[in-house]
Amino acid sequence: MTLSLEQLAAHAVEIANSAGAAILEFFEDGDFEQFSKLDESPVTSADYASNGIIMEELTKLTPDIPIMSEEIENIPLAERKLWSRYWLIDPLDGTQEFVAGRSDFAVNIALVENGKPILGIIHAPVTKVTFWAALGLGTHKICGGKTTKVTASPVDLANPYLRVAISRVQKLETITKFIKPDVALEFVSMGSAALKSCLVAEGNADIYIRVGITGEWDTGAPQIIVEEAGGCILDSEYGELTYNQRESVLNPNFMVVSDKSFDWSTITIPHTSRRD
Repeated sequence: MTLSLEQLAAHAVEIANSAGAAILEFFEDGDFEQFSKLDESPVTSADYASNGIIMEELTKLTPDIPIMSEEIENIPLAERKLWSRYWLIDPLDGTQEFVAGRSDFAVNIALVENGKPILGIIHAPVTKVTFWAALGLGTHKICGGKTTKVTASPVDLANPYLRVAISRVQKLETITKFIKPDVALEFVSMGSAALKSCLVAEGNADIYIRVGITGEWDTGAPQIIVEEAGGCILDSEYGELTYNQRESVLNPNFMVVSDKSFDWSTITIPHTSRRD
C-alpha cells in the first residue's frame, strides 16, 4: 500500500518522538560518551542511539526508500543520483547544546523527492514540541497534545526591523556584517539550527543567517517547514539550496527568511561560500 504524504508524516512524527525519548534518557542521566568526528565536530552515544532508532523504523515503514544520515558513511553520488526519493535525517541537531546541558536540540527527519524536500519533521525532545510540514499541507506545530497550523510573518515595510534568530555562542558581528547597517535589529537566541528555523516558521523571528559548515541533513526538514509556512531558505548569494546534486553534501552559508515574496537583497549583504 502506498502511503500519502500526510500518512508518512504521521509515522515520521512517531519515529521522531521515539528517537527523542531515547536522547532524553541520555540527557537527563548525563551518562553518554562523546567523540570527535574527522571535522572535529562532536558526536555522542545519544546521536548514535537516535540514528539507530530512526534508521530501523524508517526501513520498516518504507523499505524501498533509501536513507541518508549525518551519522552514516557518505554515500557516493554515483549511487545517490539514482534516488528519486530518499529520507534525509539528522538524528540529533544541536549536539553542542546537548553536550553543554542546554535543552534546545532536536531530531530532524525529511523526505526529499527529485532534489526538493517534500516532508519534514523537527522534534524537540525536552519540550516535546514537534513541527511538521508536507508539500501542499502547510506547517503544523504539535504542543501539549494540540496541533495548530503556523505561518511565518511577512516583512512589515512600514515598521522595518528584523528579529534575528541567533546562536547563544556565536559572535554577533559574524551575523550582523551580512545585514545592511541601517536596519534595526532585535535578537532571539536559540540553540539548534533547526529550532532557529522553527522560530522563523512560526512567526517569532524574521531571519536566521547561518555562517559555518552544515550538511544537507541540517536543512532538509527546516526547508519544507519554513516554505510551507510562507518563508524560504536562500543561500548566501540568494540562490536555492541543492539536495543530492553534488559529491559534497555540505551546504553553503544560508539564510532562513520569513517572507518568500520579499527582496532580501535590499536589506542583507551577499557573500560567496561555495563548498563543492
